[in-house]
Amino acid sequence: MLPKNKPLMRDYFLRRLLLIPPTLIGVTIIVFMITRLVPGGPLERAIMESQQMSLTSGSAMQAGQGMALSQSQLDRLREYYGFDKPVLVSYFDWMGKVLTGDLGTSYRYGQPVTEVISSRFPVSLYYGLITLVITYLVCIPLGILKAIKHRTVVDNVTSILIFVGYAIPGYALGSLLLLYFAVNLEWLPMGGFVSMQFAEKNLWGQIADLAQHSILPLICYLVGSFALVTLLLKNHLMDNLAADYIRTAIAKGVSFRRAVTGHAMRNSLIPIATTFGQNITLLVSGSFLIETVFDIDGFGLLGLNAILDRDYPVVMGVVLLASVLLLIGNIISDILVALVDPRIRFN
Repeated sequence: MLPKNKPLMRDYFLRRLLLIPPTLIGVTIIVFMITRLVPGGPLERAIMESQQMSLTSGSAMQAGQGMALSQSQLDRLREYYGFDKPVLVSYFDWMGKVLTGDLGTSYRYGQPVTEVISSRFPVSLYYGLITLVITYLVCIPLGILKAIKHRTVVDNVTSILIFVGYAIPGYALGSLLLLYFAVNLEWLPMGGFVSMQFAEKNLWGQIADLAQHSILPLICYLVGSFALVTLLLKNHLMDNLAADYIRTAIAKGVSFRRAVTGHAMRNSLIPIATTFGQNITLLVSGSFLIETVFDIDGFGLLGLNAILDRDYPVVMGVVLLASVLLLIGNIISDILVALVDPRIRFN
């Protein structure tokens, strides 16, 4: 039965991979059209800044239209920002450049979007990977412990701590941690990814510097993710432990520990595997609020600033990368579910 299912599984995932390009086209074209329709774009900002400069200098408006820019200047601006063509034509021009690896040039930074994103991507990837690893290393054993020790002191105390951490927003907790550990006690730095003297230190000094700057942000990232994974695993494990097949296995002489680890645990990991792929996007997007509190120039903060500044090339680059990661994450979730649950068939 299993060999027959392997080609079906392969064909299923090939179809999922082939669906990625049309899905990306659909997502990006919607966002691209929104960037052209939303008011307050770069062209309007250029006109507003020119008007303010003209009013400040006391010069008269041209053509009596209340604008400090001539029509030829406006035409050049439209051509520069790509607004001189219909939306679909501009979109396919952008997509053609994307296929060659060119995401355009940032309006704000004046640099290629690939360079702007690549400079922020490792920062969010660093925090995302550590958060993901610590979350699953701690929450899976903790969920098992809470299911086995249900309604005991251990379960009650850990539940209180988990819910308190989940109820406090990460950015609010970050402000409190900074106030206490960085301002009052002066044990940890105020923020940033690394210190200004990072390049001058030796290897161990750089590791220590990075660790000091990482402690408080990681605490803020972790408190929100602990509750979901822990309670999800605990609840499903308790349901499986109460199922008939577990009672039957124990009645046949299987030890309780073996019944938990060999039978109930595998079925309880199915919802964890289902949600694992969605965390791929969170791996790099992070939280722009936490990045703002700790002055971390990461991927999430870059996306927020790009939206506020109407930096459309960066917005499209962020959307494209986040969409690719989400689609790949969903496929990874399907693979993990198929590996965990032997009942999955792809026919």
